Amino acid sequence: MSNKEKAMDGGKWITLSTVISTVFQFAQVALLARLLDPADFGVVSVSNLIIGFFGVFANLGFSNSIIYKQESDRTVLSTLYWLNMLVGALIFVVIQFATPAIVSFYSEPRLERVLHLSSGYFLIVYVGQLYMFLLEKELRFRSVATVDIIGTVIGAGATISLAYSGFQELSLIIGQLISQTVKSVTQVILGRRYFKPAFRFSLNQVQEHLRFGVYNLGDGILGFVQSNADNFFIGSILGVKMLGYYTLAYQLAVFPINRLNPIILQVAYPILARMKDDIEGLKRAYLKILDVLIFCNLPLLAGLFITAESVVPLIYGPGWQETTHLIQIFVFVSLFACLSHPLFTLAFTRGKPNLLFYLNLATLVVKIPLVYVLGHLYGVTGIAVSFLLATFFNLVANFFLVHYLVGDFFGQFLKNFVQPLLFGVIMVAVIATYKTVVGYEGMVHTVAQIALGAITYVGLTLAFKFSFADLRALRLAKG
Repeated sequence: MSNKEKAMDGGKWITLSTVISTVFQFAQVALLARLLDPADFGVVSVSNLIIGFFGVFANLGFSNSIIYKQESDRTVLSTLYWLNMLVGALIFVVIQFATPAIVSFYSEPRLERVLHLSSGYFLIVYVGQLYMFLLEKELRFRSVATVDIIGTVIGAGATISLAYSGFQELSLIIGQLISQTVKSVTQVILGRRYFKPAFRFSLNQVQEHLRFGVYNLGDGILGFVQSNADNFFIGSILGVKMLGYYTLAYQLAVFPINRLNPIILQVAYPILARMKDDIEGLKRAYLKILDVLIFCNLPLLAGLFITAESVVPLIYGPGWQETTHLIQIFVFVSLFACLSHPLFTLAFTRGKPNLLFYLNLATLVVKIPLVYVLGHLYGVTGIAVSFLLATFFNLVANFFLVHYLVGDFFGQFLKNFVQPLLFGVIMVAVIATYKTVVGYEGMVHTVAQIALGAITYVGLTLAFKFSFADLRALRLAKG
């Protein structure tokens, strides 16, 4: 099998892995919402925030440097392996000693056992991480996907079982550790043919890898702060219960879009890379990608917006009504984010990844004061609105950068956007009419709203966007 065929086959496996892991994570959250209260989710969210922050320092971008340099020297790989293990052990110790201060800062005693336990992640993850990098380097995407699927399924099963057994917030932490342990062991088993660590350690021979990692570290810290400023503020000022509501709303409205959209971009990137010097071709491809993303995401987001008060009790159970208005705000966050995603592919195609760094920096400068001011004035709703405004700013700046890369595109984008937007508005109006005339509470009404919305949007698309004849012709062309 050629490298091209391996890459194409790998794309299918990564897509399958992403879909399965997203579905299992979503189902896990939906089940746990019926067993745990918002404060439990808030405590775990704070723990994930701390682990995520230290994870930025631990992951120095060795995956990118190993793949970029096609590294195979055993001494270099062994040095990177043991360096990762040392950093992981150091972070574990730091979290253990920092836990009392973190517990005091958040005024949440339950954080103590959660942080002590969750810090064990850093003793587990680096056992197999370098093997995963090597599997990616060798285009063994089927193995990478297998690792992810097995770990996700076993971890989700363990988490749900522990929650039913009364482990409360610890069920989420232990489930994560079990998932990562399974992944690490599987990575070692599948990757041992490419590398067996030797007892060698030479920092001089990994200087280039370390220099490569410094930029990744800076970008990682910036991205982490930008992505989690709202979570930090809620947890420290408003408490873990409000953070629990916020986290669950995000999981429903934003997380699936952020996980699934990159699949489309992953498929598009190799095609765009071939036309990197054809500006008009890139512009057409960019607009086509936007068109696909809009038609895929807008009906889902519009439907979630109008059915949120029916969907939340059905998925999460009673006691989560506080998330409904947050979900409706996050719907617009997801829409703006989905329109922003294609820039990342475009920037790398044009050899301008530094533009993404400056975009994140500018967004951070805008977001932090918004979070502080609106959070103090309007609580968790104000923070959600600040997230929305920062995402809108990011989108506007994003479009300026696209104009810089491929020239004028906005007029054509608006023409393409009007039709799905109109379809979405009509769909929302139809569902709103049903809710007013017939009702919206209970499973029957919720399913009826979803079905009615799907029929409306698909019907309009077939009538005015694609006909059955068009779809049949496309299928024959692919055949």
